[in-house]
Amino acid sequence: MKYGIHLFATEASIQPGEFAAAVETRGFDSAWFSEHTHIPLGFLQSPREKRTLPEYYWQTYDPFIASGLAAAATTSLKIGTGVSLILQHDPISLAKSVATLDQVSSGRFLFGVGVGWLAEEMENHGIRYQTRYRQAGEQLAAMKLIWTEPEPEFQGNFIRFTKMKTYPKPLQSPHPPIIAGSGIGVKSMEFIIEHCDGWMPIVGNTSWQQIKDSLPKLKRQARQFGRDPDIIDLSVFCWSAPDEFTIDDMAEQGINRIVISLEAKSRDTALRDLDEYTKLND
Repeated sequence: MKYGIHLFATEASIQPGEFAAAVETRGFDSAWFSEHTHIPLGFLQSPREKRTLPEYYWQTYDPFIASGLAAAATTSLKIGTGVSLILQHDPISLAKSVATLDQVSSGRFLFGVGVGWLAEEMENHGIRYQTRYRQAGEQLAAMKLIWTEPEPEFQGNFIRFTKMKTYPKPLQSPHPPIIAGSGIGVKSMEFIIEHCDGWMPIVGNTSWQQIKDSLPKLKRQARQFGRDPDIIDLSVFCWSAPDEFTIDDMAEQGINRIVISLEAKSRDTALRDLDEYTKLND
């Protein structure tokens, strides 16, 4: 089992470079950074909303800048977005950011992607919640052409651009692994199978048992789509370290990586937690 560590990088948290260096020296596989451009007040103050979001949701650094700092501070650690809300980016600019990070990290970038869950946040970016999966699939298809073609062109329902020259191309071939941080719904499964190289559901939003029960469905749908299900890399995101029994069960079900969140912890608390989690690498 590989272990990654996740951070909501903010002004108050441990900083991205020091965080990544600490993760690497302790023998973990990867460091991951979240993204929210903002959280609308209309959502936070809605009487219908029962959840209370931590402040770090609207305090997060840009994940690509944080990833660049992390890459500069490390030599072998994989660096990932956990996750990038891709619809909140122009696909041409986002493709360049991903390719640049893959180049400057010497091919260590993991492109974690999410379609998004907060309709009000999407609306402020001009995104319709009802068509988000179709638009996200089109966006990834367009970006793949940008990464792999010398003169890419794309004409879709949501995204259109004429032939262009755009570099750099990613160092990894054909592009960094695309890992979906999505749920277990029908549209999520279709999105993973059609567009992504891996899946990283969140344990907590969905129980491990529910994720486990959905794995046969994912594999069955992949075969129906014409994909080998064994090449879909399986990870899970956890808000805390699972117990030993659960880790063994995850490994038996084909989970290859567990990503544990430090949320937005301060330097001293984050380093203390990392020391505690180091025993997972034994």
